[in-house]
Amino acid sequence: MRLSMLYFALATSLSVLASILPSSKDRVVNLGYARYLGKQTYPNTNAFLGIPYAEPPVGRRRFRAPAPLNTHRVSLETRGNVVDATNNPAPCIPGQHRLDDAGNRVGDEDCLKVNIWAPVGAKKGDNLPVLFYIHGGGYIDGTPAHWPFDEWVDRNPNVVIVSVSYRLAVFGFLATPTFDDPLYGDLNAGFKDQIEALNWVKKFINNFGGDPNQITINGQSAGGNSVMLHLVSHQPNKHFNRAIAQSTWRAPMAFPQQMEPLFDYIVTHVGCRRSTILATMGCLRSVDAFRLLAAYHSVATNHTGSHPINTQLAPVLDGQLFTEYPTESFLAGRFTKVPLIVGATTNDSVGPYTSHSSLRGNWPRLTDQDIEDIFALYPAEDFQSEEHRIRRVVGDSQFRCSRVLMGSASSIQPKAWTYRYDQTEPNSPYNSGPNYVGHSSENYILFKSATTNPRGPVKFTPVETAFSEELVSYWLSFVRTGDPNTQKLGHSPTWPAYTTAGRERMVLRQNPKNETTRSGIFVETEPQKEREVCEYIYTNKYVNQQC
Repeated sequence: MRLSMLYFALATSLSVLASILPSSKDRVVNLGYARYLGKQTYPNTNAFLGIPYAEPPVGRRRFRAPAPLNTHRVSLETRGNVVDATNNPAPCIPGQHRLDDAGNRVGDEDCLKVNIWAPVGAKKGDNLPVLFYIHGGGYIDGTPAHWPFDEWVDRNPNVVIVSVSYRLAVFGFLATPTFDDPLYGDLNAGFKDQIEALNWVKKFINNFGGDPNQITINGQSAGGNSVMLHLVSHQPNKHFNRAIAQSTWRAPMAFPQQMEPLFDYIVTHVGCRRSTILATMGCLRSVDAFRLLAAYHSVATNHTGSHPINTQLAPVLDGQLFTEYPTESFLAGRFTKVPLIVGATTNDSVGPYTSHSSLRGNWPRLTDQDIEDIFALYPAEDFQSEEHRIRRVVGDSQFRCSRVLMGSASSIQPKAWTYRYDQTEPNSPYNSGPNYVGHSSENYILFKSATTNPRGPVKFTPVETAFSEELVSYWLSFVRTGDPNTQKLGHSPTWPAYTTAGRERMVLRQNPKNETTRSGIFVETEPQKEREVCEYIYTNKYVNQQC
């Protein structure tokens, strides 16, 4: 009796195992040097989370350009075992202290990893177009976990999507002229992480069913600025064919010497002042990561010295990748010519908005006269309040004028499409009134509020779902064909290419009557006043020589 029961139990176990193994096998991707197990998150989507694309940037690799992944090391360490890639990895350490629900500090230096979403059953040789996403967060915050693409692939199982983690704040963008010599460190390490991730994708994305020769880069806010920088950078091999730049932050680019006071402050704050720069850097590389973060946080929030310290950590003009300001590059036509989608929200801006001098938050070298000259372009009677006027001025210089700059330059060759996103987001921290369409509003619709967003998951209304499907269809049509119209939804209007003659752009909004089978999206002509203001802003030396 016991023996028969044992046989029955064994047979049942083998039957269950047999039923599990095929689906499990379908979720294992062999990269040649290691095998990774993903998870099926939607009927048509497999997610592979936290796959390393470079060597861990810790210890002696801190403050250096990323080292290509040592696949031999990974092969030896995994010993042929399947590596679990079913959970989001720890994010890169952000520029501010943050605790998780368990009270642990958020972030890890060993964070150079990608999340990948592929159609169920996708295999080598399928050659599906690839979307490479760069998150925003001002180069001091953000993680791919906040912007999941599971549903995109589920609704459109003919693309592969990659989202990259890159070093942030002091770990990715600490700058000093000393880093001109790679003996001591490297400038723009966080941006170079993105380049290395693209190198890895070029080599290995075919194993997920992706086409290494069809890669679209896409980013929002600081991610949009990253897209802009990839277009103008002097990197020798650019592994992308198309670009989407959302709310492109025109981040002021400093020279390394302008960031020296911040570097000196951090060195002193953590007790690493030594007689030689080599010894100083050795000390900085041995300091606990969260002590470095505390030093940066201290100067960013509490510095009251007689000489202001620039604490805005972002890519700098390093004389190699970046030899001139991106605005100058676009005005002169010195950028990589690929099909482009670029746009911003109606009221795109990020504060503060306390006074006219708020403009210095983005352009620190503006004089008082410079500021008043810019505000003269915005008559006070055109705005319901002075705060809204300031928001408009700041937002034009930060985000909206990137649309005019990049769209005009890219419309000549090969093609560009521009947009104004005009759908309010409930409970947005950037909103200033019921009809205000603030910064990042499109992310609410594109990612269904992002289930890991601090605002929490939401249940979309039918019209919100319909609008989301429209936007994603435009985006992925562009990823697949280089044209947002080729595979758009049938009821969606044709998106005209932007030209300097017609200057037509798309207004992206949901149906105002809550109809799900009729689009609320329409075409408008870029206002002449907007164009004139933007041309004034980005052709004047006090702005275009800072970004």
